[in-house]
Parts: sequence; C-alpha cells; structure tokens
Amino acid sequence: MRLRPLLGAAAGAALLLLTGTAAAPATAAPTPHEAVTVDKVGKIAADGTVTLSGTYRCQSTSGPVFVSSSVSQGDSTSSYGIGGTRAVCDGAKHRWVNKGRPMPVTLVPGAAHVEATLMELRAFGVLLLPHFHAVQEQAVTLAKG
Repeated sequence: MRLRPLLGAAAGAALLLLTGTAAAPATAAPTPHEAVTVDKVGKIAADGTVTLSGTYRCQSTSGPVFVSSSVSQGDSTSSYGIGGTRAVCDGAKHRWVNKGRPMPVTLVPGAAHVEATLMELRAFGVLLLPHFHAVQEQAVTLAKG
C-alpha cells in the first residue's frame, strides 16, 4: 500500500536529478582552448538556401561534437536552424560550413543575426545530454550567392 508514494517520490527525484544535470552544462564556461567564430558574411541562394561559416577549436571530448548555427532577421524573435557540422576536437583550428533552407520562412539578402554553438553530446547513463563548449553571436550580412 505504501509503494505508490515511494514510487512517486522516486520518479520526482529522478526528474529533478535529470533536470539539474541537463541544465548544468548550459552554464559551463568555455575554456580558452575552445571557441567558435562566425564569418561576417553569409550567402543566400535564389532558392532561399542559406550558407553560414566560421571556425572552431575544441579538445578533450568524450562524445560526438557538432557546430550548429541559427539565423534571424529584423525584429523577429524567431531564429531558424541552418544545418550542423560534425566537429573534430583535436585542439587545432578548423573551418565549419552549414547550409540549410528554413521553411516556410523566407530570408532575404541583408542584415541578419547568427548564433553558432559548439556542443558535445555526453553520455549520462542511457541519456545523451548537451555540454556546450562555446557559443558565438554575430551580426552578419546575407549576400546573394
């Protein structure tokens, strides 16, 4: 009869543990040897495909690492994911290039805002949780191309 309250308490504790663990990496400060940059000019093709690029550097990872990017324009509070690149974390500086076509949104040539994130998926039990190595926000120009 007393099993249900115990199971409920255990489930609640597990959720709190997972929530606290997932949130902690988001606030982790990048080390000086880990960085991501965004080029000041991106490209937008006639079909709406956006190409963003920059550099990254990372080291000492235990899981897969990706460079993701998103773009927004004007006063919009919405940003749109533009591809993702698998990162090689060997301590050296590498280039990244992401391409994507946000649907149904139409971006246009001109001023935009880009955020690039260098993020690792780390195993925590049976879950893969994000660990952020570096984030960079950059005002860019989307040029026809």
